[in-house]
Amino acid sequence: MKHSDILNSDKAPEPVGLYPHARKVGNLLFLSGVGPRRKGTKEIPGVTLDEKGNITSYDIEAQCHSVFENVRHVLEASGSGWDKLIDVTVFLTNMKDDFKKYNEIYAQYFKDNQPCRTTVEVNALPTPIAIELKCIALVE
Repeated sequence: MKHSDILNSDKAPEPVGLYPHARKVGNLLFLSGVGPRRKGTKEIPGVTLDEKGNITSYDIEAQCHSVFENVRHVLEASGSGWDKLIDVTVFLTNMKDDFKKYNEIYAQYFKDNQPCRTTVEVNALPTPIAIELKCIALVE
């Protein structure tokens, strides 16, 4: 693969490790995991942390809107778009409490484009977030 196949968005939050926002392979765009964090800060919409960095409260609705916005930033910076998403894997840290609200918000964003979707619960994510998306999209 060429180094030029590595793609990053100047609007999405910086990765928390050594990986790009996305890689293009043929006409497919593979996004790294994207969370709801704000670019250039450690701020996570809807999350309140204690002095030790532990989550004391969070708003899954705010996180959903933010993570979808961040995915859109990566897609657009990579020459793709929301309507070109073909597969979405969603990681939730609290399926029991968050799935219903997340599913309602997801339906608003994906009513016109309906990519394949898998939703799984994980024990934790690398930063104090409640949702992360891993996506595959078409790219010209």
